[in-house]
Amino acid sequence: MTTSAERIRAWSGPVILAYGFRPFFLGAGLWAACAMVVWIPLLSGLFDLPTRFDAVTWHAHEFLFGYLGAVIAGFLLTAVPNWTGRLPVVGWQLGTLFALWIAGRMAVAISLYLAPWSVALVDLSMPLALIACLTREIVAGKNWRNLVVLGMLIVFTFANAVYHWQAATIDFAADSSGLRIGLGAGIMMIAVIGGRIVPSFTRNWLVKRGGTRLPIPPMQPFDRLALLILLGAILLWVVVPDGIITGSILIAAGVVHLARLARWSGFRTLAEPLVWVLHAGYAFLPIGALALGFSAFWPALLVQSAAQHVWMAGAIGLMTLAVMTRATLGHTGRDLKAGAGTLTIYLCLIGAVLARLIAGFSPGFAGPLYTVSGLCWIFAFGGFGILYGPMLLQSRIGG
Repeated sequence: MTTSAERIRAWSGPVILAYGFRPFFLGAGLWAACAMVVWIPLLSGLFDLPTRFDAVTWHAHEFLFGYLGAVIAGFLLTAVPNWTGRLPVVGWQLGTLFALWIAGRMAVAISLYLAPWSVALVDLSMPLALIACLTREIVAGKNWRNLVVLGMLIVFTFANAVYHWQAATIDFAADSSGLRIGLGAGIMMIAVIGGRIVPSFTRNWLVKRGGTRLPIPPMQPFDRLALLILLGAILLWVVVPDGIITGSILIAAGVVHLARLARWSGFRTLAEPLVWVLHAGYAFLPIGALALGFSAFWPALLVQSAAQHVWMAGAIGLMTLAVMTRATLGHTGRDLKAGAGTLTIYLCLIGAVLARLIAGFSPGFAGPLYTVSGLCWIFAFGGFGILYGPMLLQSRIGG
């Protein structure tokens, strides 16, 4: 019987197409850095894109649906073969998916010259093809447990379609239900998938070091309760983002997920950045829920857009960077250990989130803080491209 490793090694074309994480993680990292390079002068009015989207709408779309869409594709195309026992998507089929993602970025960037429906069609082509591919694999492998992940991907793709419709019909889609649905789907993915991998990877690391006080295993009754509370909070936030009841449930979700995180022994992993960064990334989920709840009660002190960035740049940005670095090391046969460069890019991204959050409390200093946040973001993802790009482009293959 052919194995995943044999199928990967049988591919004689470009190494970048040998496994799903390779093109999509590299593309996501480079796009995150390049889009921010464009965003800073775009925000300042020094540069214009030929896009129908206003500057903020383009920025929000390209991070949430462009960057995160690529990370999700790379992660699922790598994880689903492990979940189902089926063979991975490699070669030109993988290359087609990646080309569709690039086409989506180009279509949005030059959408001023295209009909809105055609831009949406091009941009949605990759996630729709990914849904079809993953549905086939999960059904064929009878891996019903992970239908929930497929369901979240479908909601995420639906949100992108809604966002395109709102960008074509309202003035400012960056503060729309489409963005909130997409961001909510991304946060639920972190809560569900992160809730599996963070305690599992932490346990593995602690056991190797002879630790005896280990994380509580994932998906206990408390975890399910925490997920239900978070889901309820997100649904309310999508419909009534500024409501007092919404703020109360968001704060409750934040407290419960802080308690969930505390059960995973993250404070025992400070010696290894590759492990503690997973806890730090997950920590931005409850912190973001608390910030959004706080902004619902006291909008004059913290505007919702700043609180929202704790989820956007913090939970999604740091957790995806953590997963991309770890998966790249593991799947290219390298030691699961973070060097000084990897630690630096983690700290840069945390700095980007903190600068953006502080800007929400200090409107008078918002301009310089936006610039600091953007530069830290560029250093983080540009650093990922420099450090991990060679690994993703080389033929070394591990487990």
